[in-house]
This record gives sequence, structure tokens and C-alpha cells, in this order.
Amino acid sequence: MKEGYIIRDQAKAHFITMTVVDWIDVFSRKIYRDIVVNSFNYCIKNKGMILYGYVIMSNHIHMIIQSEDEKLSELIRDFKKFTAKTVLDQIQAENESRKEWMLERFKKATETHQRNKKFQFWQLNNHPEEVYSERFLWSKLDYIHLNPVRAGIVEKASHYTYSSAQNYINGKGLVNVHLASNPVVNVHNVSNVMKRENY
Repeated sequence: MKEGYIIRDQAKAHFITMTVVDWIDVFSRKIYRDIVVNSFNYCIKNKGMILYGYVIMSNHIHMIIQSEDEKLSELIRDFKKFTAKTVLDQIQAENESRKEWMLERFKKATETHQRNKKFQFWQLNNHPEEVYSERFLWSKLDYIHLNPVRAGIVEKASHYTYSSAQNYINGKGLVNVHLASNPVVNVHNVSNVMKRENY
């Protein structure tokens, strides 16, 4: 693992990226995106997750999270373990047209990722970046929220359902995120960052 990608302070918020092995487009299906949403909401309510922002793309998730219990690595580990198991169970149970191909790729990934014997769903590295300032926090929120716009999925970030952009613009979304204080304007107003056309 690279020196720059280690969680040194378990109490600090971090920008995290979770990527499906081989960049498989699992989350192109609503049923699998909803598993992630439900997992976020469960962890917020029961496991001390503070979630400042997120976006669920077709093959990866960006988020800014913090642990109330100052056990961020454990929280990430448990989140990845649960979502992987639940998504894999769903793939095997559903009439998934890509089932055989996906399961073959997840099985093959165990040859290089030896932690799991049957299937490897997530890539091992989360590329954590410590949130060291409000400016950095808002630059990462901006990056997260504009992901679907850059990908050509929507014209405006607030139009993408599986993102916290809706929380920041409309005051509510699928997940009960912890709205970050904006260093420029009052948190109850639309931030300067979000006044741009893409929001």
C-alpha cells in the first residue's frame, strides 16, 4: 500500500473511494444501489458513521466519512464486508442476466486478493485522504457531487438520486447525511460552490 493512502488518525473524516473489482458495473442496477443506501442508513443509525457526502456510480462509490467511535478502519471494513455479502447474495438469488460472468470475475479476483476464498467484490485499497481543512472538504464534496455530471448521466448534480447533492441543495435525500458547514455562507443557504450551473 502506498505511504500516502493510510488512515493515520481514526478520529478524522476521510475521503474514501470503494471500487468494484475489475470495475464491473454492478451498480447500474437499482437493486444493488439500494443495498448501499440501506447500508449507509444502518451504519449512520447503529454504527457511529458520520457521512458528509457520497455518490454511488456504476462501479465505484465516493464518500466522506468519519467514525463517532474513532474506529474508521473498522467501520470501513464492516461496511465493505456487509455490502459485498449482500450484493453477492442478491446477484445469486435474482434473475441477473450477467450473473455467471460477474461471479466468474469475482471468483477470479480471489487469486490475487487472498482475503476471501470464494468471491472478492471490492478492490482492497480505499485510497483514504484525510480531510484536513474545510476548503479540502468542500473541494471533495464538489468532486463527489459532480461525478454524475462529468459521466454524462445528468445535466445537474442535484438531478442524480444516488448522491448527497440532493441533501445539500434540497435539504433531503435517500441518506440522512451530516451536512457540512460551509466556510463561506451559512449552512442553511445554498453554498457558493453550489450556485454554479452544474448544481
